[in-house]
Amino acid sequence: MSALRDAMRELPDAVFADLLESDDDYLLVVDLPGVTEETVDVSVADGRLEIEARREKDVPMDFSYLQEERSLFLDADLPLPPDATGAGAKATIDRGVLELRLPKRSASPEQEIPITGR
Repeated sequence: MSALRDAMRELPDAVFADLLESDDDYLLVVDLPGVTEETVDVSVADGRLEIEARREKDVPMDFSYLQEERSLFLDADLPLPPDATGAGAKATIDRGVLELRLPKRSASPEQEIPITGR
């Protein structure tokens, strides 16, 4: 999981994210102010999690920017923990907070390994 934690440190300073773990799932919580269900895409492929989001800013007609530090786009490509899977993953976004639940792969059942003599 350290690869995912390290990758999260590379997110832009304006993006805040938490990573939580239970016995069955990982939960990634990402603050994306201004992002809605229609302006975010999340996918898993080849052991990587990709988050693409864009925020919309409403600027009053009689104002112009003196300084702008909130990026309009986020394009994050993060490695999945080795035991995480995209199968059965669920995502919700509410008021700009993206919650992504990634199930852990089930451990393979115990089995005896036959030993034969020569």
